[in-house]
Amino acid sequence: MSTLPGWPYLESPFHAGEAAVQARAGSRERMAEIGPRVIRGVMPQQHREFFPLLPFVVLGAVDASGQPWASWLVGSDAGFVTSPDETHLRIDALPPEGDPLRGLIHDGASLGLLGIELPTRRRNRANGQVLGVDERGFTLQVLQSFGNCPKYIQRREMLPRRAAAAAPAAQPSDRLDARAAALVRLADTFFIATHAAGDGPSAGSDVSHRGGRPGFVGVSDDGRTLIWPDFMGNNFFNTFGNLAAEPRAGLVFADFASGDLLHVNGRAEIVWEGPELNRFAGAQRLVRLHVEHVLHRPAALPLRWQFVDASPALDGTGVWA
Repeated sequence: MSTLPGWPYLESPFHAGEAAVQARAGSRERMAEIGPRVIRGVMPQQHREFFPLLPFVVLGAVDASGQPWASWLVGSDAGFVTSPDETHLRIDALPPEGDPLRGLIHDGASLGLLGIELPTRRRNRANGQVLGVDERGFTLQVLQSFGNCPKYIQRREMLPRRAAAAAPAAQPSDRLDARAAALVRLADTFFIATHAAGDGPSAGSDVSHRGGRPGFVGVSDDGRTLIWPDFMGNNFFNTFGNLAAEPRAGLVFADFASGDLLHVNGRAEIVWEGPELNRFAGAQRLVRLHVEHVLHRPAALPLRWQFVDASPALDGTGVWA
């Protein structure tokens, strides 16, 4: 039986921010042992075979100011992502006009990529560096490859694909209006992009999934603050470690019925203890995002989805009152 490759570098797969959060959460010693075995410098064959099955991937990248952005990238069909070898992914698609990632995919850019298969709850990460951008797409040199468990992913089936249509122009804002707040308060899923500066293989951009019961993300009355719980996960603390190093984050919410995308950026703080945490069932920590930029893109996705069932891992978790 062949052994999967592990972390190929002498330095830890976790940067200083991740190590600090792991230490506070009490998982540092265990992660120092497990991390080099499950975070890899190359993609195993099962990951290379997984990505071509996907109709979309989620990307995270930073703009010139260092602000992370998250967005969906949809291919013309499944198979738009291929793996020519164990350290590269070829993506035959580019962010469309109006997408905040449109100008962020360039040679040398740090990129977080999440492949997630909603009907099966499978997901794998491939973070690295962009190279070879052309008119059809780009290549990602994979520097970090690792899988994630299916926890907190709601199962959905994709409906027939819609023809691409011109979406109304998005209007940026510094807060959530009533329509955007309603989308967030009904959401059971979002994705979060973060970034840790540095040249080492443990640094760079990352994008991660978050899921909960509808209502698990709270919105302040003035639309300037979001808050959500962090449930028990893999204890890597990739997102939290990045936030410890750089508190700016970029979120994207999708309306699976209408195809709307809502991008929300801001500065995050981690709530480790206190009465607010105690009021949310199942939460080990909270994240409070101070909103700085909102971009609502109606019908930006050509994909529509039908809800099947919620993750069984959500049993015993709550929602904001």
